Amino acid sequence: MEVANVQVVEASVSGLLKTVLMILGALVLLRFLGRVMIAKRNLDQERVDLAREKEFVKERNEKLKNFGKVSVSKSSPKGDVQDVDYEEVN
Repeated sequence: MEVANVQVVEASVSGLLKTVLMILGALVLLRFLGRVMIAKRNLDQERVDLAREKEFVKERNEKLKNFGKVSVSKSSPKGDVQDVDYEEVN
């Protein structure tokens, strides 16, 4: 009858500490990377919001500048224009 070769693996305290520290290091690194990615996404969103706000202010100023003015052109009008029928009042 043959006896199977059985290897006994002994755990050392230093090996256990190394493993625990590596796991903790990986978790800290993943947490840091997650925060960096969230910060990057927030900066990108802030840039988009700022560009949208600038466009809104520009459009508002353009409309305020031309408020009450009438212009006649042969090209198609800008913006939301509605033709209405009118009656002359005597």
